[in-house]
Amino acid sequence: MATDFFERQSLARRYTRWLVVLFTLAVLGIVVATFFVTLAAMDNVHLVNDKLPAEFSSRTPHTSRWQIPLLASGAALLLILGGSMFKLAQLRGGGTVVAERIGGRRIYPNTIDPLERRVLNVVEEMALASGVPVPPVFMLPEQGINAFAAGYTPSDAVVAVTRGCVQQLTRAQLQGVIAHEFSHILNGDMRLNIRLIGVLHGILLLSLLGRILLRSSAFQGRSRSRNNSGTAILLVGLAVLVLGFVGSLIGNLIKAAVSRQREYLADASAVQFTRDPSGISGALQRIGAALTGSKLKHPNASEASHMYFSTGVWEGFTGLMATHPPLTKRILAIDPNWDGKFSAGSPVTSEPIAGTTDRMPAVAGLAGLTGGVGTVPASNELPITMVEHASDQVGWITQTHRQYALQLVDSLPDSVVEAAHDPYGARAVIFGLLLDPRTDVRKVQMKRLTELARADVVKLTNQLAPTIDQIDIRARLPLIDMTLPALCAMAPSQYKTFSHCFRELVAADQKIELFEWALHRMLLRHLHTQFHSIRHQPVRYYGLQRLGDPCSILFSALAYSGNEADSKNVAGKAAAAFAAASQRLPEVPLELLFNEACTLAKIDEALKRLGRVSAKQKRRLIDAAAATICADGKVQVREAELLRAVSDMLDCPMPPLLPGQSLK
Repeated sequence: MATDFFERQSLARRYTRWLVVLFTLAVLGIVVATFFVTLAAMDNVHLVNDKLPAEFSSRTPHTSRWQIPLLASGAALLLILGGSMFKLAQLRGGGTVVAERIGGRRIYPNTIDPLERRVLNVVEEMALASGVPVPPVFMLPEQGINAFAAGYTPSDAVVAVTRGCVQQLTRAQLQGVIAHEFSHILNGDMRLNIRLIGVLHGILLLSLLGRILLRSSAFQGRSRSRNNSGTAILLVGLAVLVLGFVGSLIGNLIKAAVSRQREYLADASAVQFTRDPSGISGALQRIGAALTGSKLKHPNASEASHMYFSTGVWEGFTGLMATHPPLTKRILAIDPNWDGKFSAGSPVTSEPIAGTTDRMPAVAGLAGLTGGVGTVPASNELPITMVEHASDQVGWITQTHRQYALQLVDSLPDSVVEAAHDPYGARAVIFGLLLDPRTDVRKVQMKRLTELARADVVKLTNQLAPTIDQIDIRARLPLIDMTLPALCAMAPSQYKTFSHCFRELVAADQKIELFEWALHRMLLRHLHTQFHSIRHQPVRYYGLQRLGDPCSILFSALAYSGNEADSKNVAGKAAAAFAAASQRLPEVPLELLFNEACTLAKIDEALKRLGRVSAKQKRRLIDAAAATICADGKVQVREAELLRAVSDMLDCPMPPLLPGQSLK
C-alpha cells in the first residue's frame, strides 16, 4: 500500500489514465454497437417494405444503407462526449458546486451553533496540522452518518458532513471521519472522483435517449401512418436503451473498483493521522448500528456515491456495484480484534462553542519540543535533519502535528482568532499582516486602505495591528490558512475590493521580503479558486531538463533570502547554497542569477511552470530547495516556513516542521 505522498499522487494519476482508457474503450464499443444495431433495424424496415404493395413501399425514402447507421453512431458519440464535457464544465466550480448539488449548506466560521462549531474546530485542527488550507465546511440535512471531501485541488476543496454525523459521533469518532476525508484531499482522489461523475453522466444520457426513442415509437404506433418507421424507431430506441444500460453498468463497475481501493487507503491514512484506530472504527460501528446507517435521501446523492465516507445509496444485491467495502471488512482491517458486534455507543451531547472541552488535551512536553508555541526559541533555529527530510514529510500528519496545531490555536490572542473567523474580521487580519513595521511605509498603507476599504474594516485593522505585530512568525502561515473559510464567504464584489486593497498594501512598500510575498501569494492563490472557474492544469513536464530558467530563478531567490543577514559575504554564501541545490539536480542547467534579477514577478511565473511537473519531480524540487536552506548548517524558523510556503505553491502541503517529531 502506498504511504508516500508523491507515490499516492502518482497512483491517483495512473488511476485517472486507466479511467480515460477504459472510458474510451467503452465509448467506442457503444458507438460501434449503435452502428450495427441501427443497420439491422434499417434492414428490417427495407425487408418489410419490399413485401408491401408498391404504393406503400414507395413512401419510404431510399437512402444509402450506411447513411442512417453512421449518423446514429455519430450522434451517440456526440451525446456521450457532449454530456460528459457539459457535466465537467458544470463542476468546474470545484467542491462547492458538488456539495450544493447534494443539498449542502455552507457553515460560516462565525456560527454560534454548538454542533457546527464542533465540526469546524475538528476540520480546522486537521488542516493546520497537515499544511492544507482550511477548507469551507458544508452540512447536509441528513440523519445518515456520512461525509465527503470534494474539489480538484486542496485550494478549492470542501468538506461536507451530514447532521447525523455530527450529532451521533463522539469527537474522537468525528476526528476519524474528518481524517479519512483529509486523506482523500492529500491522496489526489478528489479530482479523480469529479471526473468519474462527468464520465458516467455522458453514458447515462444514452439511456435517456433510448427512453425518448421508445416513447416516440409508441406515438408512431398510434398514428395512422402505414409505413414501418415506428418499428425502426422502436428497435433503435430499445437497442440504445440497452446499450446505455450496459455502458452505465460498465462505468459503475469501474467506479466501484477504483473507489473501494481508495477507501481502504483512506482508512489506513486516517489511523496514521489520528493514531487512534478506535475513532474511525467506532464511527463505522455506529453506522452499522444506526437505523438510518449512512444512507442519503437527496435526489442527486447517487451521482457522488463514490465520494462518501460510507455507502450513501442502494447499490444492488451482488456487491459488484458497491463503491465501498463492507463495513465488517473495513473495521477488521483497522481493528483485527473486533468482536463483530456493531456498537451504537452512548448518546452524544452538544458541546460548548469554545473552550478546552471541545479541544484535544495538550500532551505534556510538547512545549519543550517546539520551544513554546507563540514564543521564538532562544536559538530561533530548527534541527537540520527536520528540513533535510522535508519532502518525506509532505502529506504526512502525525499526532505531534495535531498537538502542535491545537496549542498554536490556543496560543493566539482571542481577538485575532475571533476576527479570523469573521468575514469582516478576516480581511482586517490579512491587512494587519501586510502592514510594514516601518512607520513611514505603514502610514502610506493605511492612507490607501482608508481610501479603498470600508470604514469598519479599517478601524478593526488599526485595532488588531499592534497585536498582530507580536504574533510569532510560525503562526503567520497557519493564521492565513485560518482566515480562508471566512474570506471564501465574501461576495464577489467584496473579493474584488479585497484584492485591490491587497495589491495596494503590497505596492506601498517598494521592496517586500520573499517570505512575506510567499505567504501573501499563497493566500491569493487559494482564494482565486473560490471566485473563478477552475481550469485543470495537466502535468506538462516529466523531467526537469527543460526547466533550467525557472529552477535558476527559484533557487537563486532562496539562496539570497537565506543569507541576507550576512551583509559581508552575501554573494559567497548564496553561491554555496545554490551549489547545494545544483548537486541535487545534476541534469538541470542551473545558473546563479543576480539578486536583482529574481523579481517577485519572475518567481511567481517560475513557480507556475514548476507547478506543472510530475509528482516525482516535485519531490526533487522540494529536496533541492531544502538543500539550499540547509547549506549554511543552520535553519531559521523563517526559512523553514518559507520552504512550507513554496511547497504549498507546488500543491505539496507540508505540515509544520517540528523538532522531536517522528520521521518515517
